[in-house]
Amino acid sequence: MDQKISPARKLEGVMRLPGDKSISHRYAMLGAIAEGRTRILNYSSGADCASTLACVEALGATVEREGNEVAVTGNGLDGLQPAPRMLDAGNSGSTIRMLSGILAAQPFLTRITGDESLSRRPMDRIMRPLEAMGASIAAREGRYPPLEIRPAKLHPIEYTLPVASAQVKSCVLLAGLFAEGVTRVQEPARTRDHTEVAMREFGATVEVAGRTISLSGRPRLKARDLVVPGDLSSAAFFLVAALLVPGSRIVIEGVGLNPTRSALLDFLLSMGARIRVRNLAFAAGEPVGDIEVQHAPVRGGVIEKDLTAALIDEIPALAVLGAASEEGLTVRDASELRVKETDRIATIAENLKRMGVEVEVAPDGLTVPGKQRFHAAVVDSFGDHRIAMAFSVAALAADGECTVRDAGAAAVSFPEFFRILQALAG
Repeated sequence: MDQKISPARKLEGVMRLPGDKSISHRYAMLGAIAEGRTRILNYSSGADCASTLACVEALGATVEREGNEVAVTGNGLDGLQPAPRMLDAGNSGSTIRMLSGILAAQPFLTRITGDESLSRRPMDRIMRPLEAMGASIAAREGRYPPLEIRPAKLHPIEYTLPVASAQVKSCVLLAGLFAEGVTRVQEPARTRDHTEVAMREFGATVEVAGRTISLSGRPRLKARDLVVPGDLSSAAFFLVAALLVPGSRIVIEGVGLNPTRSALLDFLLSMGARIRVRNLAFAAGEPVGDIEVQHAPVRGGVIEKDLTAALIDEIPALAVLGAASEEGLTVRDASELRVKETDRIATIAENLKRMGVEVEVAPDGLTVPGKQRFHAAVVDSFGDHRIAMAFSVAALAADGECTVRDAGAAAVSFPEFFRILQALAG
């Protein structure tokens, strides 16, 4: 599906977002290995999270879905059953990487694959720690899906992540649930902690000291009623859009404000963005609030080191904002972007150039000079949901109508994106 987008005069309105994708994945997986019926309100509407539901259902959990409410009924840590077919994670790296931690401990063989894009993404980063725990895993060319995960009994380990990754950390912790003893993971930089928060909510014992997470194995996980906050990573596109288009003011209600994710707001504020957080509350250990943003000129900035790990998913949108900022944006230490749904460094740069924006590319990042204008162009999602949404936002500030090729890729995480964007733009 191609999407034509005209320049916007302003963005205005009050909105709510679908449930946070990262949290939805984790609630579904933990619900599948908990005892009883876990009820999840505002579950993500994205295709990635639907892939997780399909996988846990194939493994014997009961899944009920009505609108944005999902119920997952599990039979405890040892309650999963062999899947009748190869599991399909679709385009979801979160599904295949995190679920593999659970699958590695099962007394039966499981095969799991994904779509063409996912089949090009490396899995050796999870295979190494899982194999150190006693798992037996085979992969195409030793590192790519499909994965064949054979029966194994796991033991706890102390593992230092070579690269900051919430998915790899979560995979090891999920495997650690099945190992007798304490599993420890050391992070080189702090990453989103939704797994630790969710595990505590389900009854696991998780301790955090600095950048070391310790999990006591073989807990008795109990079903919960849970509400998923709105997705802050999805909010990023609307925050950037409001900052780009003069006269804009929007309010996004019920957004997750987890401190390991809210670096986005801190960074935008450091650029001079006009953002306020109101009505702060907590839901299942996760902070939630309303975000108000108004158009304002922004300075620009540098994303590097620990900040890069914290903002890795928001960089496509921030690169767009950087072009319109006073001083531009520099991104370093972001080689992880090379192995996302696309090589995001390359696809960001390609689309910026198509819109007449200068950009300098480095092996681990890019520099976008400021005070630039977006010109009407045909841009491409390259099948990547975040690229589709970032350049749809750029199109709002262009000097003429733009076309986003394969814009339907946005549905992987945010099927409602274009409907909401159109409503805000009037």
